[in-house]
Amino acid sequence: MSPVLLAGIVGLALLDALNPATIAGVALLLLAPLRRPVTAAVLFALGAYAAVFALGVVLLLGADVAAGVITDAMAWLRRAALLLGAGSLAVAGVRRFRTRTRTAVVLPSWVSVRTAVPLGVVVTGADLPNAFPYFPAVERLVTAGVHTGQALLVLAGYALIYCLPCLVLIVLGAAFGGRVHARLAGLYARLGAEKVLPANAALAVLWLLLACCVVVLAFLW
Repeated sequence: MSPVLLAGIVGLALLDALNPATIAGVALLLLAPLRRPVTAAVLFALGAYAAVFALGVVLLLGADVAAGVITDAMAWLRRAALLLGAGSLAVAGVRRFRTRTRTAVVLPSWVSVRTAVPLGVVVTGADLPNAFPYFPAVERLVTAGVHTGQALLVLAGYALIYCLPCLVLIVLGAAFGGRVHARLAGLYARLGAEKVLPANAALAVLWLLLACCVVVLAFLW
């Protein structure tokens, strides 16, 4: 595998790692009055990792099959990924035309150390449709003809990078405990708490323009 290809996939993974729902979930667990909050957060991150890696495996194997059946299947995969990204930008843009209340990310009543893994799978899996950088990453692996075993190792690394912000929070929570409690609460307030988002026409127009650019790119690239 070429260093350029690997660097491109790492860049996409870093972009994908900025996932508010998963990060807020870890922050909530570290703040929760559980007997072992750090252990619960670790297991939550493990569930998130499993969800991301499983999606990558499905995409990779599905793309391999499609490439053998559908002419120019990789071009369609790339186009679908870009259109998905354009759709996410367009929805974000339309929402910014009006004031709205963001729903809070909250822990369900059944959360515990034993249920942290499935919680991580559910929270991350629910947000994976917005993880559009993953699609071009898999498309590049298949187009470059990377051997399946090596591609799976790359996807395992991609999932690890995706979970890096969560791992950083867990390490800080384990090392400094109460001293980072206020910072974790502030992080949750920004990313996961219920919040009134005022209308912002300028930002809405920017998102919509970006969505249009991505649509054009989807059909020209």
